[in-house]
Amino acid sequence: MAQMIETVLDPPARTVAEPLKSEKINTRQGESLYAPRPDISHIITEDDEPVDNIFSAKQQRLLVESIHSGWRIDQPFFADSNVGIFASLRESPLVPDVFLSLGVTPPQEDAWKKEHRSYFLWEYGKPPEVVIEVVSNREGREVSRKLSAYARLGILYYVIYDPAKRVQNLPLIVYELVVGKYVARPDYHLPEIGLSLSLWEHEYEGMPDVWLRWAELNGTLIPTGAELADEQRQLAEEQRQLAEEQRQLAEQERQIAKEQRERAEKLAARLRELGIDPAEIQ
Repeated sequence: MAQMIETVLDPPARTVAEPLKSEKINTRQGESLYAPRPDISHIITEDDEPVDNIFSAKQQRLLVESIHSGWRIDQPFFADSNVGIFASLRESPLVPDVFLSLGVTPPQEDAWKKEHRSYFLWEYGKPPEVVIEVVSNREGREVSRKLSAYARLGILYYVIYDPAKRVQNLPLIVYELVVGKYVARPDYHLPEIGLSLSLWEHEYEGMPDVWLRWAELNGTLIPTGAELADEQRQLAEEQRQLAEEQRQLAEQERQIAKEQRERAEKLAARLRELGIDPAEIQ
């Protein structure tokens, strides 16, 4: 994972003292004041460090793109990769490979404003529900410092995907926060948000491998935009084939009706040659 700042300090407890916006404060005399946004001019929100390898870049893209393209949910959410999560003005951020936060909306405009360039808890009012770390080496401290730090931050689900088993015995472990501590789940479900995870052995962007995918709780994969487009093309092709079959059936029925009409006309002509009025037979 791209390390924004190598030294990651343990963030404080989940409660954040800084206001979400300019918040109204009542005084003893009944007057009101407005607390300004905290000064973040000293905060480094990005340092242009590249991701560490091609697989990680593709894996992050797969998770972020698919959740935006294929997840149908009746509330806003924010998912992204390699974005700093700041819990305090005085501490270094945590930078997960992927995060998912429900009930919040990412910046829709003025994306270059500093308060919109990272995930500041005092701006969004809550931590993300899910963070995912993709292990590519033994330097990320995914099962030590980050395990403790994400728990302190109040992240409900912490997912470690370690395809090469560099730091854990299983390729995928989903941790759930229980009374302030992470407990490994026996499955890959994220029940509180109605999602699950799945290992998908397939080719993605030309690279065959085992990829981490979002899924419904019943195991159905959340589709990528490309998969949705393929489904639409397949549906359009099936509809085209159905329309062609219906056209051919209509043509066959028209041909049968024509042949029946021609046979009836020939029979009537033959009867007339024999001096028989076809109408009398009918």
